[in-house]
Order: sequence, then structure tokens, then C-alpha cells
Amino acid sequence: MRNPSRKAPKQATNLSIDRDLLNEAREAGVSLSATLEEALRAKVAAARREKWKRENAEAIAEYNDLIAEIGIFSEGHRSF
Repeated sequence: MRNPSRKAPKQATNLSIDRDLLNEAREAGVSLSATLEEALRAKVAAARREKWKRENAEAIAEYNDLIAEIGIFSEGHRSF
């Protein structure tokens, strides 16, 4: 996993982008690199969350079953 506090070196790459969209982005002053990095971070984070959910689904289901069966220790003391 990447350390977000450490700035990784930049890597040059080639992309194919819709020409009209690219022109509009340039005219609007949109930073392609910053926009792509932001979108990739969001996609990677979503993929990590989904992977974690898949890997832990069985344990979460077992825990939920246990709570449904025996309840939680503070059940009688909640004010909500």
C-alpha cells in the first residue's frame, strides 16, 4: 500500500482521450494530470473497499449472526 504522506515520483504515460473532451478541458484550464490522479485515487480506494468487504464478508456475517442471537452488552442501557 502506498504511503499517502510520501510524494511518489511522476511517471510519464500515454493516454487516448476523446479529442473534443481534451480540447474542452484545456480551454477550461483543467489540469489533466491532477484530474487523472484524483480519479485514480478514488477508483483505487473504492476497489480496496470492495476487496476488503469481499475478504471479510464471512466474518462480518458471523458477527452479525452472533449479535442477533445474544444481543449487545449495553442493550438495556442505550438512550437512543
